[in-house]
Amino acid sequence: MRSLSIAGVLLFALTTGCATSQDDGLTGGLFGPAMSASKLDRAIATATAFPLGAEENPVRVYMPLGQQAYLARLRCSDGAAPAFKRDGSMGIGVYGNILDLYSVTCATDTPAAAKVHMDMYHAKHSETRPVPGFTIVPR
Repeated sequence: MRSLSIAGVLLFALTTGCATSQDDGLTGGLFGPAMSASKLDRAIATATAFPLGAEENPVRVYMPLGQQAYLARLRCSDGAAPAFKRDGSMGIGVYGNILDLYSVTCATDTPAAAKVHMDMYHAKHSETRPVPGFTIVPR
């Protein structure tokens, strides 16, 4: 019964609290803004020194549906969509939010496998660039 109550609270937070905390131009999610817009801009500039999808430069998306939509748009070198699965949360990332790690694999072509870090607390950003080794289908 307790797990059902916790699930209800989380569902309520996802459907109500997240949208309003995102509308002010700040990053953040369930627990409020992670950093100011100017600090975010500096963090993004620093992150670009690393490959997209690295822990130091996670793919910025909004919520789990954004993660899945981004990963579904990736393509292996043969044009096929890769398989992907969530490996889990990896702690706090460079933007002050919890990172998720995904394993992305191409069945018959390259890259054989990649690890992609994602930060799902960016309501106003939709990543258009692919992680290294992949191409991406436009939205």
